[in-house]
Amino acid sequence: MQTQVVDLLIIGGGINGTGIARDAAGRGLSVMLVEKDDLAAATSSASSKLIHGGLRYLEQYEFRLVAEALSEREVLLNIAPHLVQPLMFVMPHVPELRPRWMIRAGLYLYDHLGRRTKLPASHAVKLRHSSYGDGLKESFANGFTYSDCRVDDARLVIANAIAARESGADIRTRTELTAARRHAQGWRASLRTADGTRYEIDARALVNAAGPWVKEVLNERLAHPSADKIKLVKGSHIIVARCYKGDHAYILQNDDRRIVFMIPYLDRFTLIGTTDVSIADMVPEPSEQETEYLCRAVNRYLAVSIKSADVIFRYAGVRPLYDDGSANPSAVTRDYTLRLDGDSAPVLSVFGGKITTYRKLAEHALDKLRDRFPAMRPAWTAATKLPGADFASSIENFSGVDLADRYPWMPPQLRCALAHRHGTRIDSLIGDAKNLADLGTDFGGELFQREIDYLIEAEWARTGADVLYRRTKAGLFLQPAQCEAVERYVSTRVIEHKAVVR
Repeated sequence: MQTQVVDLLIIGGGINGTGIARDAAGRGLSVMLVEKDDLAAATSSASSKLIHGGLRYLEQYEFRLVAEALSEREVLLNIAPHLVQPLMFVMPHVPELRPRWMIRAGLYLYDHLGRRTKLPASHAVKLRHSSYGDGLKESFANGFTYSDCRVDDARLVIANAIAARESGADIRTRTELTAARRHAQGWRASLRTADGTRYEIDARALVNAAGPWVKEVLNERLAHPSADKIKLVKGSHIIVARCYKGDHAYILQNDDRRIVFMIPYLDRFTLIGTTDVSIADMVPEPSEQETEYLCRAVNRYLAVSIKSADVIFRYAGVRPLYDDGSANPSAVTRDYTLRLDGDSAPVLSVFGGKITTYRKLAEHALDKLRDRFPAMRPAWTAATKLPGADFASSIENFSGVDLADRYPWMPPQLRCALAHRHGTRIDSLIGDAKNLADLGTDFGGELFQREIDYLIEAEWARTGADVLYRRTKAGLFLQPAQCEAVERYVSTRVIEHKAVVR
C-alpha cells in the first residue's frame, strides 16, 4: 500500500497542538494530529481555567508576554464567547506584602499594555460591609478590582480540534508516535494505535507539541537531541463547596509573595489554586502538602476556614516551562519558545506557553514554517469564530431566550449547561428530540444519554473520564455509582461505534 503523505504531522493533542492544527488546515495545508491519549488529557485540562494576562508576571518584567496575553483575551472573548466569559477579580490589600503604590502601578500597566474594549478598568474598592469582601475577614478593609476571563480549558481544546477537522485535518486520538526518521522529502513516522495497530505516514514537516513530553519526543522518538531544556512545574488545585456569595474571583497575596486564586466554579464550588512545585518527572496527583498549602493561603483571608477534609476534588497539571535558569519555580518564564531544526525536513518544537496565548503561538509557529510551505495562506484565526460560537448576542441571552424558544421543554439548568458546552452546536446534539424523554437515560449532573452518544460520535470521547471530566464536568456532581453507570455506558457505546465505523 502507498504510504499516506501529509504536509504537517502534529504530535500532541493539547491546546497548542490543536491550535496549530486548526490554523494550518485553514491555511490550506494537509494536516494530521496524533495524540497518545485523549485530547486535553494532561496539562490543557488541568489549568486554573483562566484567560488572563498574568498580573504577577509584571513583577518579573514579562511585558511582551503580558501584552500579548491581554490582547488575546479580547480575541478569545470574540471567537469563543460560550467558552470564555469576563470575570472580575478582587485583590484584598495587605500593606506588609506589597505597598499600595506598587499595586496601583501594576494595575495601570495591566489596563494599558493590551487592547481592552470589552472589560472594565481596574479601580480601588472598600471591602468591609461590601459585596467585594464577601466571605473575607473584616480585618481586610481595602482592595482593588480588575478584569480577566474564565475558560472551560478542555472544551477550548475540543473546539479547536473540531475546527481543524472541519478544515480538513485528520485528528487521531489514542495514536502514539513511536519513531520518526528523516528522508530526502521529509519524515517517515511510525504510529501505533491503542489496539496495537502499527502503520507509517510521510510528513513534509513535524510539529512537536507534546507538552511535558517535548524532550522525550525529540530525544527518543526522533533521535534528535536538543540543547533546549524544560523545567517541569506541577500546579495543583483544589475544589471545595462555595466559600462566598459573589460572582467575582479573589486574587490573594501569600506571605511567600506568590498569589493564589479563589474562583467561583460551576455555580456550586470554589476553585482554589495554584502551587508551583518543581518535579523531575510526571506526577499528576496533588500532594497532601500542596492541599494544606492552598488551605493555609486562603485561610489567611477567609472568615470561615477550610481544611483538607473539605476538599471535594483535586487535580494537578504539569507545566512544561522553558528552562531559563531560574531557581524559583514561580519565577520561571511562562513565555514560549519555538525551536525550528532542519530545512528540507524541519521539526518545530514548542517549549512552554500558556492557554491564553495558544492562538498567537500557532500563528508564530506557522510563520517559522513558511519557507517550507511558501504557498500557505495568511493568518486567519483572529476573526473567525470557533465552532458553536456563532450566536447573535450574549451566551446568557442565547441559553435563556433563544434556546427557550427552540426547546421549551428543556429545563433552564440543562439549557445553560449545554449552551456553555456546545454553543450553537446544541442543535446537532439534540437532533429530532421533542421532549426530555427523547434524550434517553438521565445520568445526573445535566448529562443525558444523547449527549454521551454525540460526544463519542463527534468529539472523540472514548472513556468515562473523557465524558465526565473533559467534555463535561458532570463527574463533579455525581455519586460514585452514577459515575460507574456512565463509564459502563460509554464502554458499551464505544464498542458499538467502532463496529459501525468498520
